[in-house]
Formats: sequence, C-alpha cells, structure tokens
Amino acid sequence: MRLASTMLLISVTAVYLFLLLPIAIVVLASFNAAEYLSFPLAGLSFRWYAAFISSPSFTSAFLVSIAVGLAAAAAATVIGTPAAIFYVRFLHRHREEFRLAMLAPMLLPEVLTAIALLFFFNQVLIGTQTLLPLILGHIVITLPFVFLTVSSALYNLPATVEEAARTLGASAWKAFRRVTFPLIKSGIITGAMLAFIMSFDNVNVSLLLKAVGTSTLPIQLFDYLRYDFDPTAAAASTISVALTMLIVFAIDRIYGLRAVRF
Repeated sequence: MRLASTMLLISVTAVYLFLLLPIAIVVLASFNAAEYLSFPLAGLSFRWYAAFISSPSFTSAFLVSIAVGLAAAAAATVIGTPAAIFYVRFLHRHREEFRLAMLAPMLLPEVLTAIALLFFFNQVLIGTQTLLPLILGHIVITLPFVFLTVSSALYNLPATVEEAARTLGASAWKAFRRVTFPLIKSGIITGAMLAFIMSFDNVNVSLLLKAVGTSTLPIQLFDYLRYDFDPTAAAASTISVALTMLIVFAIDRIYGLRAVRF
C-alpha cells in the first residue's frame, strides 16, 4: 500500500513537472539578456519588459484584452446568475436539456463555435468591424463557467433558508437580496473571475471575431512570433500568466479554491 502511494505521488509529480516546466522556462526566458529567445540564460535583464511596455501594438492589445474580458465577464455574470437560479430553484421539466444548452459552448470545440458565430454575425450584418462581435463571442464561451459556479453555490445553499425568509414576510426580491445573494456571492464573483480568465486567454474565438485593426494579447503574441523571436514574446507571456495566477490567488485567498468546484 505504501509502495502504491509512493508510485502515485511520483507519477503525479512527474505530470505536474511536465506541464509546468515549459511555463517556468518561458518566465525565465523573459529575463534573458540575449537578443533571441534562448535557454539557458545569457544573463539577467528587464529590457524585454521595457520593450513590451514601449510597444504600442502590445500595450493596445493588452488593453483590448482587459476591456473585452471585463465586458464579457460582467455580461456572462448578469446572464448566468439568473439562469443558474432558474435552473436550480424553479425548473422542474427538461432540466438536463436546459443544462446541456447552457454548457454547450464548453462541450463543443471552440473553433467550431467561433466559425458559427462568424457566419451568424455576417448574416445579421454586424460583421467584425467593431468589438461587439468579439465581446458577444466571449460571452458565449464564458457563460458556462458562471452558470456552473453559481449552480454549485445554490446547491450548497438549503432552499429552506429562502423559504424561512419568505415565511417571515420577505418578498421574493427582498429574500434574494438579503438572504440568497450574500450566501451565493462567492460563487458569483468566482464565476466572474473565471470568465475573465477564459476571455483574456482565449485564442480561437478572438482570432476569428476580432475587429479589423485591433487584436487581443494572445493574438498579438501569435502574430509577433511569426516575424520576431526575441524575449519580448516571453515577457508578454509572463505578464499574461502572472495576471491569470493573480486572479486564481485572489479566488483562493478570498473564497478558497473549493468555490470553483463544479
């Protein structure tokens, strides 16, 4: 039994090292003093972070990613929270069909979703001249994460708590505002944070729905590596990873990672 536990620990450690080692190398490469991406390091330097900050294409792409991520996360939260409440508390028939519809963007390949959205926007004459199609596309792919986290929070909240508030004379809205919302707030905020992460790091939908003349950070990074191979790309990747880890750390510190269990 002890040998089996040891072998399992070694196997899990090897898998994590395999997954995390490339990220660690990219982070180290962002501090490389060499002119090209290389490893091991030729020296330590922050010049590539300065190059990232001074690059209009990278900074504008970063700001676009932030703006789109915030808009998509906010809209997905506004849509996903009532949908989760309706599913858990009020829907009695066709529950699985409703749940499948809400989770479909997560289950289907993203590239197929992006192509379908591109065809749809072209048919309704929206096109991709503005950020609206990109934001709508990101709402579609981030909505399942809000739905799942809020549903999980509601399942952990006994319905008797809300019934007690209604019995004491609270209206449906007051019971939600004073009782339900404070108790599921962790699930709502966690879902919004996860939605922002998924939007910020998205490639497939952003590649097909981005507005002409604009780009998100992952797409700008992809385009940059087609023509240049200096550590500015590693610096951009490190900033993206750092932002993602900061949000995950905030979720863990504020609510605990148990809040993201589905």
